[in-house]
Amino acid sequence: MKLRSVTYALFIAGLTAFSTSSLAAQSLRFGYETSQTDSQHIAAKKSNELLQEKTKGELKLKLFPDSTLGNAQAMISGVRGGTIDMEMSGSNNFTGLSPVINLLDVPFLFRDTAHAHKTLDGKVGDDLKASLEGKGLKVLAYWENGWRDVTNSRAPVKTPADLKGLKIRTNNSPMNIAAFKVFGANPIPMPFAEVYTGLETRTIDAQEHPINVVWSAKFFEVQKYLSLTHHAYSPLLVVINKAKFDGLTPEFQQALISSAQEAGNYQRKLVAEDQQKNHRRHERSGRGSHHRSRPQSL
Repeated sequence: MKLRSVTYALFIAGLTAFSTSSLAAQSLRFGYETSQTDSQHIAAKKSNELLQEKTKGELKLKLFPDSTLGNAQAMISGVRGGTIDMEMSGSNNFTGLSPVINLLDVPFLFRDTAHAHKTLDGKVGDDLKASLEGKGLKVLAYWENGWRDVTNSRAPVKTPADLKGLKIRTNNSPMNIAAFKVFGANPIPMPFAEVYTGLETRTIDAQEHPINVVWSAKFFEVQKYLSLTHHAYSPLLVVINKAKFDGLTPEFQQALISSAQEAGNYQRKLVAEDQQKNHRRHERSGRGSHHRSRPQSL
């Protein structure tokens, strides 16, 4: 009888401990537009691994790639409204909330990748992060989309004259739209998830994304020319609902920030490696023209 009582007590204690542990574990819903083959998804998985290591499994990320939770604008609205915890997308998607972020879309703003990283990792980057806090968003880290290049179905883009009349999908940044108008193109903002179909049906002639996205989204299947214009450096913002972040313990807050930043550094290396690999793949594939455009020409 005594043994049965002890066994029962141990069972109840174990059950209580298990229940408490389960209740203590928190999961953050993290959405983004790119596919599971893209470095963004790989880095998101890395961030989740680091976060669970730092919090001993008490805080983790639930990943939603491939626009599962909607396009970038829908996800940003969801994060601000609290229906989604975290989101990652290009800086251009935040210009409506913070006009100063428009500056990142000024053509040829950065000399090179090192210049871009130094700027975003310093005071300027901190000021840009702070500009979104009053909008219900906490920026955890800057990740990397890369240098934007032009692909199109009409002809190689070597000078601004080659852009004249080109129906090009752009992001929704006013600065980006204005720049392509100056170049003589016809910019058409369009959700990322619709770009492939738009190119395939010739609703648009062209698009501008880093070469890694061109490959992960398979735009090369419906585009003949790739021009390495490198006209803009495109950072990604990893954001969380500000109230959600403020409700976490200081330890969890720091773990979330550090894991996002470490994963971002890891992803920057992946992007650089993937860019070289994808340039070689494109050259070997015979999928249309692949050439470098001199920045001063644009």
